[in-house]
Amino acid sequence: MKSHDKIATRLAQLLNKFNSGEKLSVEELVEEFGVTKRTIQRDINERMSFLPIKKENGLYFLEEYYLGKLNFTDMQNFAALSGVRELFPSLQENFLKNILDTTVNQAYMVKGHNYEELSDKTEEFMHLEIAIVTNLLVEFEYKEKHRVVKPYKMINSKGIWYLAGVEGDTLKTFSLTKIKKLTPTTTEFKVDESVIDTIKDDDNIWYSPKKIEVVLKVEKEVAGYFSRRDILPNQIIVKNLADGGLLVSTKVAFDEEILKLVRYWIPHVEIVSPDYLQDKLEDGLREYLK
Repeated sequence: MKSHDKIATRLAQLLNKFNSGEKLSVEELVEEFGVTKRTIQRDINERMSFLPIKKENGLYFLEEYYLGKLNFTDMQNFAALSGVRELFPSLQENFLKNILDTTVNQAYMVKGHNYEELSDKTEEFMHLEIAIVTNLLVEFEYKEKHRVVKPYKMINSKGIWYLAGVEGDTLKTFSLTKIKKLTPTTTEFKVDESVIDTIKDDDNIWYSPKKIEVVLKVEKEVAGYFSRRDILPNQIIVKNLADGGLLVSTKVAFDEEILKLVRYWIPHVEIVSPDYLQDKLEDGLREYLK
């Protein structure tokens, strides 16, 4: 497990203990988590400094008025965000307080644990956060084109930050680093719950009204990876093969989305259907080998 994953896991467990009303001693936490006394003190005094934590008779506990306030999503978000400083452009105290506010944290979704440096995008983050929470249109330039967008969610996927929003009638994804001249407006828009459901339910960040369903054959040498976790967006294991392999289905928005994944797993993954995708894969490899 990577160091930032360990930190995030420990912080989530600590936060859960505090949220449940437990009174914690540094010595017991050192033994439980297998870390130093200094690390635990840093967790409590620095990483959780914005929480109303009290200390009496050597025990740390959360103020009674704050008990039970945090839900599971709050704790997940806090752990992910405070575990890795690079995840957000600014991890100031007020920012973390906002993340633990159920109204504000609807603006964010975290997917993955590799992080993009966006220290110069703090202002854009704050403007988008406000626009999402208050349902206000935003304007910006993207790929040399002026856009007017209904912002729904900021998503971190595999370390890259994106804005999921509706332009016209189409749900799109915009890379935060490519957004220029962001301007908040005072124009409200009506939230479409079906858009929110699409963003939450789709493993992918590339949205399309017409998904391409792809079936792949996975050889036994790598089948375990696909069994343990979803390697592909919207992955479904269709069948366990007699030789230890798998038939797996996925739904993607465009060809290259699945082709780049299959290239990574060559020679242990083959596209069964649609046929044109396997042909396209092989033609591309032949061109490369020239």
